[in-house]
Amino acid sequence: MIIWLASYPKSGNTLLRSILSSYFYTKDGISKLENLKNISQFPLKDHFLPLGIDIENDKEVFKNFINAQNFINKEKSKVKFFKTHSSLCKMYDCNFTDMNNTLAAIYIVRDPRNVVTSFAHHFDLTHDQATDTLLDNSRFMEKTNKNSSVFLGSWSFNYNSWRNLNSQKKYILIKYEDLIIKKKSTMIKIFKFLETLGMQFNLDMVKLNKAIKSTDFEKMKMQETKEDFKEALLDVKTGKRKVFFNLGPKNDWKKILDKKNIDKIEKSFQKEMTELGYL
Repeated sequence: MIIWLASYPKSGNTLLRSILSSYFYTKDGISKLENLKNISQFPLKDHFLPLGIDIENDKEVFKNFINAQNFINKEKSKVKFFKTHSSLCKMYDCNFTDMNNTLAAIYIVRDPRNVVTSFAHHFDLTHDQATDTLLDNSRFMEKTNKNSSVFLGSWSFNYNSWRNLNSQKKYILIKYEDLIIKKKSTMIKIFKFLETLGMQFNLDMVKLNKAIKSTDFEKMKMQETKEDFKEALLDVKTGKRKVFFNLGPKNDWKKILDKKNIDKIEKSFQKEMTELGYL
């Protein structure tokens, strides 16, 4: 069964994956970027090859999301974490997932005014272009050489779509800002949620503390300078990988984002931002 680590891009998914992969998939709890492979992304093109699906046909890939998850979940008793930026929605009359494959979702949300500046850097866009992307309800996330396309939607659509699991007690909302300023209590909250899903483990606070300490932003930024972090995109101008861990907690929309785009974001997402305490 799958526990989704779902989010709009550039919202803290990598940080949460780093902590969870350090805790669950290492002996000592020490974070290394290579550990992230233990919590990979869905959908990867490789997920469809065993099914004989034409991975260049986006429509056929969308139609086989659940078939691919059935294949992944052959061991129904085994819990697997997967990152995704997909909205929880129907596309080509097919759902992204179903309850036979989904155990729960942890949704990571971030103030969209900071998402847009990080998004612009990561995808080499202007702030105007990045803002328009966040507001676009028809937006797909383009496929790469490894990842298949997903339906992203706008920032608010993506956020609201996953809340549908809340009524089934299969959903927990985590704010990126909490992962930064109160990491330990936020992680304990997540572990308690995992226990309600039937996951059995004795919380090792020593190991958790090591995972938390080793996923400090500056330490991960330093790791990136020493490793080939393949999740960082290539700069089309230089051919080199762009810095993935760019500003982190120092990304302050008040200092970076212009008033025009601030106003567009706050007007479009007023309901959700107020609900989340961002306004």
